[in-house]
Amino acid sequence: MTGNMTSPAVPVVIDAMQLADIPHVMHIEHRTFSMSWTSGIYQRELTANPWCHYFVLRPSQPHLPPILAYGGVWQIDTSAHIPTIATHPHYQNHGLGGYLLSHLLLVGAHLGCHEATLEVRVSNMSAQHLYQHLGFITVGKRPRYYNDNLEDALIMTLAPLDEAEIQATLNDRAQRLVHITLPPLSDRS
Repeated sequence: MTGNMTSPAVPVVIDAMQLADIPHVMHIEHRTFSMSWTSGIYQRELTANPWCHYFVLRPSQPHLPPILAYGGVWQIDTSAHIPTIATHPHYQNHGLGGYLLSHLLLVGAHLGCHEATLEVRVSNMSAQHLYQHLGFITVGKRPRYYNDNLEDALIMTLAPLDEAEIQATLNDRAQRLVHITLPPLSDRS
């Protein structure tokens, strides 16, 4: 599940995250999350966690940041857990996050997982909307889960992971991406 997983017309390439990507991931991480992971966490994930799979979206157009989005999936028994997913703030609302999440779910299905899980801040309505659109439902709450402000996390689950349905969703999202033009990054972004 690495390498170019898209047609040439799609403005991004899905690729396995490499150690050299960590500085670019951290740039997005710090701009997206109030509680950021450290570069050391990503380094350990990529070198010492055999159950994790991290991917990045690289642009296939010039004059764009080297990474537009990133995310990961952990295989925990028969569950695909999404520990993190983020899109560069300048490129949100272009369909990149949904495209990457669909890929992560497909990876989970290929690993033999039967369900997907994730946590999301109760205040993060845009992420919740994306997850619900892909079929996730809220199954619980983790009170005071986030240390920065003691905000609750919703636990969301998608089951079953139907490989054919996920592949169809991924293909549909790829077709929509073909029709977008990603703007160059301004000097201030």
